This record gives sequence, structure tokens and C-alpha cells, in this order.
Amino acid sequence: MKAMKTAKSKVVPNPNKTSRSVETLKNTKVTGKKSLPSEEEIRKKAEEIYHQRIVRGEQGNATDDWHKAERLLRNA
Repeated sequence: MKAMKTAKSKVVPNPNKTSRSVETLKNTKVTGKKSLPSEEEIRKKAEEIYHQRIVRGEQGNATDDWHKAERLLRNA
């Protein structure tokens, strides 16, 4: 006796019964990366770092403040 092959039926979700979490996932853009801070955000954070550094009497420069601001915002 030969075995008969049957086509597998595809399960199609009922759009009226879609769960809320599935809808949330559909509307969420997933990039796999953290969003990068804008130049304006980095500038403000670097200025804040600069003022804190001056108050503490520490040496430094604008480039170091900028890089520190980038690191802090990316890891936030």
C-alpha cells in the first residue's frame, strides 16, 4: 500500500483575534542596535561634563569631554 502525501495546511491567524502583544510587536521597529544619540544631545552632555570638570578643578579638553559624552549616552 502506498502512503499518500497530504499538503500541510497553513495556519492563518484570525485578524480579529490578534493578541495585543502581537500587535505591539508588529508595530515595533527592531534594529538590534541601540539608537545613537544626536549631535545636539552629545553637545549638551559634553557641556555638562565640561562644567563639572571645571568645578572640580580637573584638567581636560573639549575633545575628551565630547568622547566621554558619547560613551555615556550610548551606554545609557
